[in-house]
Amino acid sequence: QKTGRPHITHHTSSLEDSQIKSPEKANIMSFAPTSTSSDEPPTKIQKTGNEEFFPDVPKITYAGPESTDPLSYRHYNADEIILGKPMKEWLRFSVCYWHTFRGKGADPFGFPTMKRHWDDESNSMENAKRRADAAFELFTKLGVEYYTFHDRDVSPEGNTLEESNNNLDEMVDYLEAKQKETGIKLLWATQNLFSHPRYMNGGFTNPDAHVLAYAASQVKKVLDVNHKLGGENVVFWGGREGYQSVLNTQIKREIDHMAQVFKMAIAYKEKKGMTAQFLIEPKPREPTKHQYDYDAQTTIAFLKTYGLDAHFKLNIEPNHTTLAGHDFEHDIIISSQYGMLGSVDSNTGDPLLGWDTDQFPMDAKKAALVMGAIVDMGGLSPGGLNFDCKVRRESTDDKDLFIGHIGAMDTFAKALRIAAKIREDGTLTEMVQTRYASFDEGFGKKVEEGTISLEDCEEYVKKNGEPEQRSGQQELYDLVFNRYV
Repeated sequence: QKTGRPHITHHTSSLEDSQIKSPEKANIMSFAPTSTSSDEPPTKIQKTGNEEFFPDVPKITYAGPESTDPLSYRHYNADEIILGKPMKEWLRFSVCYWHTFRGKGADPFGFPTMKRHWDDESNSMENAKRRADAAFELFTKLGVEYYTFHDRDVSPEGNTLEESNNNLDEMVDYLEAKQKETGIKLLWATQNLFSHPRYMNGGFTNPDAHVLAYAASQVKKVLDVNHKLGGENVVFWGGREGYQSVLNTQIKREIDHMAQVFKMAIAYKEKKGMTAQFLIEPKPREPTKHQYDYDAQTTIAFLKTYGLDAHFKLNIEPNHTTLAGHDFEHDIIISSQYGMLGSVDSNTGDPLLGWDTDQFPMDAKKAALVMGAIVDMGGLSPGGLNFDCKVRRESTDDKDLFIGHIGAMDTFAKALRIAAKIREDGTLTEMVQTRYASFDEGFGKKVEEGTISLEDCEEYVKKNGEPEQRSGQQELYDLVFNRYV
């Protein structure tokens, strides 16, 4: 991308024209194809003083469960105490920069549908700063305390690494001022190692050592800017860290290289005295056919295999979990029970679609299972619930950005209330404990303590005969759970 001369997009008959024939001019920050690019500069947007970007949207406040105003919270009451802590501390909501302020509704089958009045679609620093002004207005009006970004979301890529870093430095200074002005904090930053054509074969797992070096250089810069902005975590998502064909891939060698870059990142973090929590975000596929950090259990095994588990936790995205063939809540519960849950990218997918749809989560029952796991571990801090979500391609009004977040925040606030009721009542907890009571004493307890042998098991069966059949009572558990919803 060229930062000296901004561009505007025009329609074309070929999606490839924009991103393959002219990648240096294409808007590679987008997660979907733009149309073609041109050397004609866009019409300049003049910002006037303290202009409001969302004048028709007030600051969103709690109005109670009877409210029918879509621009209000029915369940999220930030300072209300639930299980000894304010809701905002349990939930730690965050807005993502990429979908909210870089997404324009494009998908693999169609061009962008959204035109944001604050965005002239250029790659100028002026436009990047105007986006940030709009973003912080949205954050403030929603009342969220955190945001997240990729390096290339907030500043344009230059012709060289040095130029890209200079652009990022300028934007980080601007973001730092916005944070001080509003009190909004950075939950985490991450590096985009999947949009630029140089990463078509991966970043850390690329067969070209030169590309690996470039990817690692982006990591170094993100660690620096995350630290400057007070980011509480750093996320590593390996969108292209996988393979398309085993015929041209040395799988273990690539995974070895990925581990080496993580070790470099740990060494740099310790050298600089940084304290941000490192997080890996699993995903089974897309854009690669097979991604190496497939799901929570695969990623935990990777971390333990390479001696990295003391330095990383997981950032779980439920839409990725369902793509891996698991239930929405599965990876969150697995990670939490093994002490490896660091943060959640709160979204959901469509079970009828086979790709990452990144929808706003609106299912309170599923969210309640997630909040139950979070409550049981005492909270997510320093992680949070980051809305890695995008409004639908057909939802083109600026106000839709607010309504999507309001609905999702209310869903998780309601879910927190449900999880709290379940734990305060104790019925479900007692039912589960009773189901496993045989391991609380006697022979079962010795099994858990590791003092039982195969011979002991055989002797126990000879003495006690055939086990009594015990119902799993799944329907009863569903019925009891529904009492709280």
